[in-house]
Amino acid sequence: MILGVIQARMSSSRLPGKVLADLVGAPMLGRQVERLRRSRRLDALVLATSDQPDDDPVAAYAERIGLPVVRGPLADVLGRFAAVLDAWPQATTLVRLTADCPLADWRVLDAVIERLAETGADYVNNTTAAAAKTFPHGLDVEAMRAEVLRQAASEATDPYDCEHVTPFIYRQPDRFRIEGLMRTPSLAHLRWTVDYPEDLDFVRHVYGALYAANPDFSTEDVAALDWNSSKANPPL
Repeated sequence: MILGVIQARMSSSRLPGKVLADLVGAPMLGRQVERLRRSRRLDALVLATSDQPDDDPVAAYAERIGLPVVRGPLADVLGRFAAVLDAWPQATTLVRLTADCPLADWRVLDAVIERLAETGADYVNNTTAAAAKTFPHGLDVEAMRAEVLRQAASEATDPYDCEHVTPFIYRQPDRFRIEGLMRTPSLAHLRWTVDYPEDLDFVRHVYGALYAANPDFSTEDVAALDWNSSKANPPL
């Protein structure tokens, strides 16, 4: 069983409430879930949020769209992921995703999962652990064997490891087999995540330009947008 886990919280220090910000008529989280549900490799998708009252709205929204919810400590995100595995003990592969990436592409997600299966690795990402970063910031995907995540959760003590979930794994290449996924040409110079108001403006422009004609728009479609004809800020 391949389980996708989206981590989300309302208390972002830079853009509070961003995960429920409107994106062409639906909360940003909902748009991301819509895109991820097109995956041909995920068997289930789960939201991991905190047990703080501030995150009640995101949990309630997830339940309304049929997204299972697991709640746990705000700072110990790794603990939340472990709780997800406790709830789905049949999971053999876990995929980590974050809720501030509404341009997530299921094709990239599936390619990372396939890389894990093909190589027999313990952990694969498309960021920087085992390969040069070639994907836009905001298309990050991490896939790992569930047992490796369980080991991290039982052994990690560094607050950084607990907050960021996977450093315990990818900082130990002598212990875990780490692989990466790259693309050509590189789009590493592009920023597609949502941390600031201008990032939200950017993804709203992308959805405004592409969603109505093709809700399943791709990474290449976004990269090909004519920014010279737009009032929005181009990706940095």
